[in-house]
Amino acid sequence: MKKTFLTIAAAMMMLACTQTDRKNPFLEEWTTPEGVPPFEQIQVTDYLPAFEEGIKQQKAEIKAIVDNPEAPTFENTLAAMDASGKLLDKVSMVFFNITESDGSDELDKVMETVLPLVSEHNDNIYMDAKLFERVKAVYDAKDGKGYTAEQLMLLDRVYKTFVRNGIALPADKQARLREINSKLSVLQQQFGKNLLAETNAYKLVLEKEEDLAGLPESVRAAAAELAKANGMEGKWVIGLQNPSRIPFLQNSDRRDLREQVYKAYISRGNNGNENDNKKIVLNIVKLRIEKANLLGFETPADFILDDTMAKKSDVVNSFLLGIFNAGNKKAKKELAEMQAIADREGKGVKIEPWDWDYYAQKLRKEKYAMNEDEIKPYFKMENVRAGAFAVAHKLYGLNFEKLEGMPLFNPEAECFRVTDADSSLIGIFYTDYYPRASKRGGAWMTNFREQSIDKDGNDVRPVVINIANFTKPTATEPSLLTIDEVQTLFHEFGHGLHGLLAKANYKTVSGTNVARDFVELPSQIMENWAVEPEVLAMYAKHYKTGEVIPTELIEKIQATSTFNQGFMTTELAAAAILDMNWHDLKSADGIDPVAFEKTMMDKIGLIPEIAPRYRTTYFNHIWSGGYSAGYYSYLWAEVLDKDAFQAFKTTGLFNPTTARAFRTLLEKGGTEEPMVLYRTFRGAEPNPEAMLVGRGLK
Repeated sequence: MKKTFLTIAAAMMMLACTQTDRKNPFLEEWTTPEGVPPFEQIQVTDYLPAFEEGIKQQKAEIKAIVDNPEAPTFENTLAAMDASGKLLDKVSMVFFNITESDGSDELDKVMETVLPLVSEHNDNIYMDAKLFERVKAVYDAKDGKGYTAEQLMLLDRVYKTFVRNGIALPADKQARLREINSKLSVLQQQFGKNLLAETNAYKLVLEKEEDLAGLPESVRAAAAELAKANGMEGKWVIGLQNPSRIPFLQNSDRRDLREQVYKAYISRGNNGNENDNKKIVLNIVKLRIEKANLLGFETPADFILDDTMAKKSDVVNSFLLGIFNAGNKKAKKELAEMQAIADREGKGVKIEPWDWDYYAQKLRKEKYAMNEDEIKPYFKMENVRAGAFAVAHKLYGLNFEKLEGMPLFNPEAECFRVTDADSSLIGIFYTDYYPRASKRGGAWMTNFREQSIDKDGNDVRPVVINIANFTKPTATEPSLLTIDEVQTLFHEFGHGLHGLLAKANYKTVSGTNVARDFVELPSQIMENWAVEPEVLAMYAKHYKTGEVIPTELIEKIQATSTFNQGFMTTELAAAAILDMNWHDLKSADGIDPVAFEKTMMDKIGLIPEIAPRYRTTYFNHIWSGGYSAGYYSYLWAEVLDKDAFQAFKTTGLFNPTTARAFRTLLEKGGTEEPMVLYRTFRGAEPNPEAMLVGRGLK
């Protein structure tokens, strides 16, 4: 996303001519309720000057640490570093969130200038030899100082960050590392930009009634709304966003159209056009290999995993292969059951990848008499969100109050004040749940402000956000979620609780700032509550009648909890294995990304009816989303979450003692080692069998 600075500078000069009295809101104290960002006041041209001033201020703060004549101590070095960069954090958290959730061409232009600036600034800090001397002096003398566990974690984190950013390298190699970091930042952003463009570009336009064969009224209405939004009123449009694509693949009787939509989805970034990602992938891999080599590691995976719970590539690969084999075995049985249905229909259909969702729906109806459209009316988005809030209230005593008139980054966003049982402020929570062309796909949690204790001893409470791409309301129905979307809402809310409940002194180890393969525990454990009968009875109410979901539907949901898990486990594990294969490379010379992917999937025995959940050219998690050599963490953390949830199943879903113990784990964030936190909660190491049992694979 690197474009010239001249375009931005010219726009800024034009604005200056007409708004000379206007102040940049980032350079002012925010007087909004609880200090949330004043989104409506922020203009695109505010970002670059705020970044430049933020970098300038942090450089001065770092210089003051380096020039301090006093001997290095934890407070005057580590704590001072953690407290630095307040303005830069302020603008960064707004800017990078907005570009992901409500991007524009104008923001892209700013991004092209900002990314190299931020990359260079980060390198300047962590390649500062004099600053490292002070950090190392504190690190080397840490024994016997009586530091808290949190202080030791911060010290270890900062020390390792210097090492992992090349502080020990000679000047020429540091210079090369700077170039690599700058190039990677631009390539990674370009990958995501291309993927968004590819996703938005595809539209299957349906014009005749026969094109709609098999589609329930809810899917037709959503397709009509999408057509209207694209200026094609009176027609129907199917896009590649999950709420549009998945119901179509599940229900459409038009096999030829299912094939078109499926192939369009799995070919994103691999179409030979201006949004093709194959060359970008290879360049990213080559640069990551070179970076790992510079820092003393053979492969990117070796480098990345050195800072995780798993530590070693062999550990991850062995873990994933065991899960993949169990999933693949069950997927073959699922395929045979679906093929039997297709054979009975007598149309000569051999199940292909674009048939899986369609026949899985038929199989589920046949085995469990369950239809997704039968249960969706009980999962109005607002009710599901209220259910997640109710679970947090019963577990942790939290209260959620919707705030009207708050600054919003998009009109579709909503804002809530979160308070504790004693009415003290926990934080501010935003939700933004519906797809739009300016938002990248998927679902995620992040912060507009992280929790910490400031220099005056004040507990700065966090501002947290959940983003998703759920089924949108139509002209005739509210947003009615699928079971998958319900669990996604609870999942991201779990991340949100991890951020909201943070109780740390230092932002570097606060909230979700934990090891990548631990960060999914708080999110995934929340999914377990979503479909528990006791919890469903709390929130699953028919959007028209208010009727609580009937027992027989709850029983069907429970009965189908492990349905299609062979497929789901296999596609997830295959993607994680693909991620590791890319990052286990010692050289990417002469590699064709598509051929490489096929070879790796053939090697593990992935059946042709299933593709990895994310293929190489649209695997945003690993090329642009921070999960490189880390996609395994969803399955790794599932071992933890299924084992941890057994504590609640044993003592009671809302047992106060168990809930208090888990809340403590959430509050501590990254202030202690992950496994120490887990053992403190559970009293033992996690049982790896719990995950396979939970998925119905054992």
